[in-house]
Amino acid sequence: MAGIGRDLSIATLGSHCSLQVLKGAKDEGFKTLLLCEKKRVELYKRFKFIDEIFVVNSFSELLDNSCQERLVQSNTIIIPHGTFIAYLSSEQIEQLSIPVFGNKWIFRWEADRELKQKLMEAAGLVVPRSIGSKNEIHGLSIVKLHGAAGGRGYFLAWDKKSFDDGVEKLIKHKAIKSENELYIQEYASGVPVYLQFFFSAISKEIELLGIDRRYESDVDGIGRIPAREQLALQQEPSYNVVGNIPLVLRESLLPEVFSMGEKFTKAAASLVPPGMTGPFCIEGVYDSQGSFITFEFSARIVAGTNLYPEGSPYSCLIFDEPMSMGRRIAREIKIACEQNALDKVLT
Repeated sequence: MAGIGRDLSIATLGSHCSLQVLKGAKDEGFKTLLLCEKKRVELYKRFKFIDEIFVVNSFSELLDNSCQERLVQSNTIIIPHGTFIAYLSSEQIEQLSIPVFGNKWIFRWEADRELKQKLMEAAGLVVPRSIGSKNEIHGLSIVKLHGAAGGRGYFLAWDKKSFDDGVEKLIKHKAIKSENELYIQEYASGVPVYLQFFFSAISKEIELLGIDRRYESDVDGIGRIPAREQLALQQEPSYNVVGNIPLVLRESLLPEVFSMGEKFTKAAASLVPPGMTGPFCIEGVYDSQGSFITFEFSARIVAGTNLYPEGSPYSCLIFDEPMSMGRRIAREIKIACEQNALDKVLT
């Protein structure tokens, strides 16, 4: 990447998993920079591994030429996470002059549900059926917003009327303007599992660094209410993610886990050059037969990796030192610097 040397700063937005990212960067010897909204400055001032806090009124200021020029002059590499792609459109990300770790072109495929489905199917993953319109809903389905929404706005539908009812509520709460902003998918029943991978563009190897499941409000909380009271309340479940829970799989399931990760990176390399570089997550459920059904992927670091700042039961099988996903990203950048191969890990 032209203009990038060894004296680098690692930067990210102050949200999502920024603490893990910058702690990992500092552990690998990099200068660290946080783009932080004013309302959160007091939080991030507590952490000494953050060398510089760049205060902004809104994360959208990252698009300003003056902001980008300052970051480029500081030899900055920005690490994308969920907030990054939630605040910026695919077009805006692709036009950034700041070097981005990973493949910034793949975020368009993460944000667009049809493209997402295409990539998962090309990888040979078992995926729920995509439902073209509300008139085709003939069984339990889940309705989702496009992009990284952290589960916000999701709802269940089982026919046209339940879909229309859900849409009406989202419009009322100004979450959407029309039903055209929604994606309908056959509901996959089972244990939710989130597989945290890292693919090295340097070594061409895939690593499983952790596994988690999400705690969602208030669909998980509803399970604490007895069935009789649930029926009396007639409470609508929501899927807003409030936290993550660590998970270790049966070892007999791991061959399929690695196979899915490898197939996904091969499909990404074919459809979205230069492919899936760095962290990604394959998200789905294990059904009653122990088969994995993939309903999502995230083409960047996910918040579930925050569970493992000192490494997970899986990362310790690869590394003889604490290795979070944030530190693994910084380690890849360091190796790329040493091999004069930053072009392989940045776009």
